[in-house]
Amino acid sequence: MKEGPNIAMLGALIGDPARANMLSALMSGKALTASELASEAGVTLQTASSHLSKLEAAELLIRRKQGRHRYFSLAGDEIGHVLEVMMGFAAKHGHMRTRTGPKDPALRKARVCYNHLAGELGVTMFDYLSSQNYLSSVGEEVGLTPAGESFISSIGINLIQMQNSRRPLCKSCLDWSARRSHLAGSLGTALLSHFLEKQWAKRLDNSRIIEFSKHGEQQFRNLFPTPPPSPN
Repeated sequence: MKEGPNIAMLGALIGDPARANMLSALMSGKALTASELASEAGVTLQTASSHLSKLEAAELLIRRKQGRHRYFSLAGDEIGHVLEVMMGFAAKHGHMRTRTGPKDPALRKARVCYNHLAGELGVTMFDYLSSQNYLSSVGEEVGLTPAGESFISSIGINLIQMQNSRRPLCKSCLDWSARRSHLAGSLGTALLSHFLEKQWAKRLDNSRIIEFSKHGEQQFRNLFPTPPPSPN
């Protein structure tokens, strides 16, 4: 009998089309009911309940009860990161489903990746922070430099509580549509919250799309201008 992590079990759980659709729907960061997830998966409520029980038993999902309703959400950052990496790998190798239509360009421009900003604007932000040496990268490890701490504090984001948290401050997350990195971790979450609180952007109902207003996008691009191309 082979020893070590059972990736076959996780692969089978995530690989089922109905469960994959449920997990993808929860990448919005919102908790959804079993009925809503059944609709996303295109299965009956009874079948959805069976799928959800398996995902919950594997600790991929958590269940919360509020009044008469039970809500499901991803179990944490780790599973969100795993799913986004898998999406990036699938996109890189051409394993794509049918495009969603008019909303697709908006989804590629800016969207929620579990709890942080992804898409073209998320990649732009990561590239700018890296180009200014606000982020330090060693392999897949990403950290905030002293200059980066000063920059983030100047925006009005309090780093002290995040730095004392057990959750990673910065993480590099492979963007499935741009196929490059965007910023995850508690700082990525705080920055997305900052944009929403400033009303530069809003989340569209029943979607992962983050829609920036004209003014908000200009403010965002003033803060995170596109870095010039590297000299050859």
